[in-house]
This record gives sequence, C-alpha cells and structure tokens, in this order.
Amino acid sequence: MRVLHPRGSLCWQVGNHVQNGEIFPLDLVLYPIFKKHELRLRNRIVWHFEHGLHGSRRLSGRYETVLWFTKGDEYTFNLDAIRVPSKYPGKKYYKGPKAGRLSCNPLGKNPGDVWILPNVKFNHVEKTLHPCQFPVELIERLVLALTDPGDTLLDPYAGAGSALLAALMHGRRAIGCDVVPEYVKITLDRIEALRAGTLRTRPRERSIYDPKLPRGGHARG
Repeated sequence: MRVLHPRGSLCWQVGNHVQNGEIFPLDLVLYPIFKKHELRLRNRIVWHFEHGLHGSRRLSGRYETVLWFTKGDEYTFNLDAIRVPSKYPGKKYYKGPKAGRLSCNPLGKNPGDVWILPNVKFNHVEKTLHPCQFPVELIERLVLALTDPGDTLLDPYAGAGSALLAALMHGRRAIGCDVVPEYVKITLDRIEALRAGTLRTRPRERSIYDPKLPRGGHARG
C-alpha cells in the first residue's frame, strides 16, 4: 500500500486451502485485511481451468480467484487492450434509431470476470520446477488492462517470474523478489530467454483446447 501509485492496482491471486477435506476460501478470509487498508475491490475474477487433481469425496476444484483492488476511484483501466472476439461479430440493430448499425464494439467484447485459461501443468510449454506457476497470459491480461507502457509492476512473491515477464513483454518495467534462490535463478534465466527471443510461452490469442493446433508455445522476443 505504501508504494502503490495513487492510480495503481493491487492484484491478489489465490486458491482454496484444503485441510482434512474441508475447504477454506482464502480470498474471503483475506478480504478484510485489504479493506482495513482502504483498498477498493473492483472485480473478483474467477480463473477457470480444466485440469487439476480429481476429487473423490467432493467436486474437483477447477478455479482460483484474482482480487483486483485499487487505491482510489481514479485508476488505470484499459478495456480496449484486453477485449476478446465477440460471440456474434457483425451483429446489428434490427430496429429503432440505430437500425443497421453494429450492436457490438468492433474491437470485441469485454472479457468479463470469468477467465478460462489453461493452468501450468507438466505438459505446459512454460513449465518449470516451480510447483504453483502462473501462466504468463493470465498476468498479461492484468498488465495490459491495469497499467500503461512505462509503468512499473512489483511482484514481491515473484516465483518463476511470470508476472515480471508479462510486464517486460509489453513495455513495462518490473521489480520482483523471492526468498527461494532456485526460483530467482529461474526468473533470471527466463528474462534472458525473453531478451534473446527464445522464451517459449503460450500465445494469448490461441484457442484454449483446439485439437487441430500444435500444443507447443512460441518464442517471444
């Protein structure tokens, strides 16, 4: 909170804690802490993925959440940068004063607060030894929507560096730290691969599960 820009955002991504078969929704547990610091919740984003551990005595968990907070009522939000293809592109009003005009935004639709993106499992092109690695494209959407080119992203729990990479890919600056030396090395290696144009990531524009497409990622410079 101390270093957050007045127009900045704080994003907290978290799943559920499971103990003795009981679910503890960590985003709900932690929400009062953010409110205590007068942060304002703009969206509770549900990140849905298709793969994970299979439950036997309860439904299989297939989502985590991203809490998006802002410091004030004036904040950066670039919707056009994250629009997704419309379900019915080219749809027009059929009557009234707007008859014949497009009824949808030509740039695409608002992605909404449920994001369907693959998680990083063993066959994911971005997989490292980090056990809870984020896909870069999850953070890319946040970076594009909530920051402008030249802004700085801070990740105090950098892990495998996915957030830092998402920032650097799109002309932002990045600051990160982690207490595990192995993860710091992974992050530095991935940043060097990005600079060399050899970093493999899953493209944001790729369909989620299309059997006609190759499963590998592409290199980004």
